[in-house]
Amino acid sequence: MKLALIGHGAMGQLVEKQAREAGGEIGSILTSRETSGKLVAELTELLEGHDAAIDFSVSDAVLSNVKACTRAGVPLVEGTTGWLNREEDVRRIVTEHNGALVYGANFSIGVNIFYKITAHASQLMAQLEHYEAFLEEQHHSRKRDVPSGTALKLQTLMEEQLKVDVPIASTRAGHIPGTHRVGFDSSADQITLTHMARSREGFAAGALMAARWIAGRKGVFEFIDVIDEIIKK
Repeated sequence: MKLALIGHGAMGQLVEKQAREAGGEIGSILTSRETSGKLVAELTELLEGHDAAIDFSVSDAVLSNVKACTRAGVPLVEGTTGWLNREEDVRRIVTEHNGALVYGANFSIGVNIFYKITAHASQLMAQLEHYEAFLEEQHHSRKRDVPSGTALKLQTLMEEQLKVDVPIASTRAGHIPGTHRVGFDSSADQITLTHMARSREGFAAGALMAARWIAGRKGVFEFIDVIDEIIKK
């Protein structure tokens, strides 16, 4: 598989490393600085001929990257966060150009299993009146979006089942690894479920899995769709 990497920070470099170790071909590496001054037409030309692209750049560039990939006929794995306020525009672009996109608040396989556990736990707790739900998330001080995309996804899953607003407490400090905790509290006891990321390797592995999965497909998918298909096999 010939991949284009958009963004070459810590995540982009890790995706490159894992892809090469697996025998994949890296056709192009476009850093955020290189793409920021380019027109969509220029990006489209650079992306043509790739089997898939993986984007871990910046949220402000997502719309242009989606436009370029769809016009080039290259399926895109969108790993950047903080752009979901433009989701409607992204879906329209992909549909207009008959493109393919898979995105997720978090490409960790473990986190996506955690989504399912959280949804099921919330479904159970919705039957009880004396528990109140809460969400906590912690990340290193360099993470820009607050709350995290993962926390917002967890919040949506919980609120769909509980039919109440679920508050999120966010912390940004030092070198804290990505940690998400969902809880249900009562006067008698407290139930908590926690996911802690030990490294970025799981995110890179998930992004590469999504790139293989999206090949030959059309439409907009979430990473949980990839997980669902794998689990059902």
